[in-house]
Amino acid sequence: MTSAPFVPPIKCQGIKTKLVRDIVRLAQSSDFDRWVEPFCGSCVVPLNVQPQRALLADSNVHIIQFYRDIQTGRLNAGLIREFLHNEGEKLRRGGEAHYYKVRERFNSTPNSLDFLFLNRSCFNGVMRFNRHGKFNVPYCHKNDRFSPAYVTKIANQVKRIEDVLARLDWTFVPADFREGLSDLRPSDFVYADPPYAGRHVDYFNSWSERDEQDLANILKNAPCHFVLSTWHSNEFRENELLKRNWSAPGLHLFTRKHFYHVGSTEDLRHPMIEALVTNFAQAKYGPAEEETAQLAFLEEPLPYPAGTQGAPA
Repeated sequence: MTSAPFVPPIKCQGIKTKLVRDIVRLAQSSDFDRWVEPFCGSCVVPLNVQPQRALLADSNVHIIQFYRDIQTGRLNAGLIREFLHNEGEKLRRGGEAHYYKVRERFNSTPNSLDFLFLNRSCFNGVMRFNRHGKFNVPYCHKNDRFSPAYVTKIANQVKRIEDVLARLDWTFVPADFREGLSDLRPSDFVYADPPYAGRHVDYFNSWSERDEQDLANILKNAPCHFVLSTWHSNEFRENELLKRNWSAPGLHLFTRKHFYHVGSTEDLRHPMIEALVTNFAQAKYGPAEEETAQLAFLEEPLPYPAGTQGAPA
């Protein structure tokens, strides 16, 4: 993967744009017939891997419907360009009042166009739903959000997805991860990006220690290769669930440091060491990139701000 990553039009917390190169290289080192992703979210990873066959599941029904609508032709780049241009003009004139009008409309009658509008005009690109399943993120206070260049960028992203889905056999399903992983085969390849316990959780993607344990049990007994992404540590704490559930014989750990850009101010946007866990050997991973390191499960990364440490001898 030499070009810039394919960035999808949907924004999600913890999107793996900065990890996607590593995940793609791991996937390309394994022969598989079907890509299985039980937390597909923005779909940034499959859109960059572009497997011929894929089962893409998520508990957020609005994300699944968005991609289904593109796949079936109900949504296309031209329609989205026109909609965002018109709604953007209303937003420019009406500001906050129009944003909340669209939010109320979406929560009453969900549809993919309003979902995209809210996703790209809400505060800080956060996707969050309350316990009743209603979108509840406040306005970003940028009345000129949908400039012609911004609308064109989103429309072009959708057009690329149209082209991808037209030539590939992908199935999108609204499902809990247990259902999404219920029929794994030796020829599958699983990429799992679960919500991080205690971080980025809402009505659709809440996450508990029991969920983490169930996922670990499923993947450690899977008949196929898998890659799991989770967090390793930050400057404040470590992920105890990583050691508890993912430090087993035959599992391998890689780390990369980057920043999460979700926070009201820059000083709240702290660096995070991400972890990639695999059930296949390092030899299949190939040469590590400069910022990617392999760690033993109980080995500590270097203190901030030095970044991740090199592979152990």
